[in-house]
Amino acid sequence: MTAKCRICGRAIETGGGPGRAASYCSQACRQRAYRERRKPAGVPVEELITEIGDRLRKVRPTPPLAFHADVEALSPRFAQLRRLAREAREAREAREAREKSAAPEGVPSDVTDTGFVTPDDVTNPGDDGEAAFGVLADQHRRELRVHCYRLLGSYDEAEDLTQETFLRAWRGRATLEGVENPRAWLYKIATNVCLDFLRKHNRRPTAYEPVPGMDSGDGPPPPRLPWLQPFPDDQLPESPTPQHEPDDQAVASETLELVFLTAIQRLPARQRAAVILRDVAGWSAQETADLLGSSLASANSAVQRARSALREALPGRREDWSAAEEPSAEDLALLNRYMAAADRADVDAMVELVRADAVLTMPPNPFWFTSRDALFAFVRPNLDPASPMFAGNWRFLPVRANGQLSVAGYLQRPGTSVFRAQVIDVLRVEEGQIAEITTFEPHLFPAFGLPMTL
Repeated sequence: MTAKCRICGRAIETGGGPGRAASYCSQACRQRAYRERRKPAGVPVEELITEIGDRLRKVRPTPPLAFHADVEALSPRFAQLRRLAREAREAREAREAREKSAAPEGVPSDVTDTGFVTPDDVTNPGDDGEAAFGVLADQHRRELRVHCYRLLGSYDEAEDLTQETFLRAWRGRATLEGVENPRAWLYKIATNVCLDFLRKHNRRPTAYEPVPGMDSGDGPPPPRLPWLQPFPDDQLPESPTPQHEPDDQAVASETLELVFLTAIQRLPARQRAAVILRDVAGWSAQETADLLGSSLASANSAVQRARSALREALPGRREDWSAAEEPSAEDLALLNRYMAAADRADVDAMVELVRADAVLTMPPNPFWFTSRDALFAFVRPNLDPASPMFAGNWRFLPVRANGQLSVAGYLQRPGTSVFRAQVIDVLRVEEGQIAEITTFEPHLFPAFGLPMTL
């Protein structure tokens, strides 16, 4: 028997035997169909083109380094526009192929026809079962990676344990038969993978200790999480997780703010998992108990203790930890002034943008500051060309991490001509000033779609 691929129109030899008939000629066509169904409506192509046009008009043709830096800063936007154009072309080609060759009557739906995979699809032996598992993994990879990240606070480890989740799932796919909710099945595996990891590693925050010879300010030492890493906003799930009833909402549904992550890392592992499953991922009380493999009473107790601890750890903070809103015009203007002042090494202008009680930490490094005066006493010599401690010239690009304003910093050291990736600064803004800066090392630049040099 011969059918035609629903994406490219190529002939498919079905073999005429029993079992599920194929609707796509290859895994590539299967994945393309899935991506088309998952694509959010109303992709802001026009807004992206307008933004690129506005930024092109601000490109500085001289001096050459400024010209190169401005063009490099545009490269991620061009890459995004190129991807959207490619997807639009592929979608048009797929529609034309479907119009030219309609699928034959009587062909059963493929595992991706609805965009969701059933347990029978995954446990089906042979290539079709393997392909269905790939689609299942693709459907839930992003949200599981964010789930692991919230539990661990580390982007690298969340990546590793997400891969471990799918490895365990593949090995145990035979147990999927009879499972009604593959998503819950994957969440349970991911949660257990993370709990196993936390049992082997002591991942509770400590307090920063004084650094000999350094004035860190007169504020109390902040929590220290050497494993903490930023998470790129553009890797968040495309669709929101299920919402629960307002009366049950005590913490968050989408937040990744560092202050929340720091607080939740203080909780014992099972309490942390319980409150994330219940109040962040949006599972019901019974589902949370099932995912933890515990009784309903035990799971509810863990959630209540975690909620109480979070309220104590976040005094004066909002309890509605819903998804962070887009930054206001005032916030963006503050960010631009901060980057411009840092680019020209104008320390006095930077001081005006930072609160007097600002906190700066540098995980995994031991340096920390709890006042603006102490912070800039450290920074000023590094930005002064006349100082023996002069580090070099800086260039900053805006990025989004953890739902917060952030910048990626490139440093041109004295005697060199290249700006190299140096830091990612995640900023917390309060009342029009920068209240907290968390400075991360540069190895995650590629995860943010940033080049390592300018």
